[in-house]
Amino acid sequence: MFKRIDHIELVTDDPQRAERFYTDVLGFKVRERVSVPGGLHLTYLDLGGTTVELMKYDSIAPRPREEGERLGYRMMALEVEDMQKALGYLRTKGIEPSWGPITRPAYARAEIRDPDGNPIELRHWKS
Repeated sequence: MFKRIDHIELVTDDPQRAERFYTDVLGFKVRERVSVPGGLHLTYLDLGGTTVELMKYDSIAPRPREEGERLGYRMMALEVEDMQKALGYLRTKGIEPSWGPITRPAYARAEIRDPDGNPIELRHWKS
């Protein structure tokens, strides 16, 4: 019945900055850009069969992300081939982990933030 997650929506106040981060740093590819009457601008970004939809409203400013836990979606997670190589690469782009890496027998985890403060977990499955 249910097949997969189709897409994740992220509201941003600076779509060009967000697009640069997701494409230049994380390797997403731009699939399409669409403007909807009424002031909604969408950019569809793809990575390995997953789509992130960047959304910008002309007339609505997004509220800043609250710190700490809250109800609702918490983060997106990206699988990486090698945690140390991924973190080394991110450092060349000026991005430090907000926590981690934490290493366990089966995996390593760390977290980074996108330019709007959205958390992105990095997960390296060892087996």
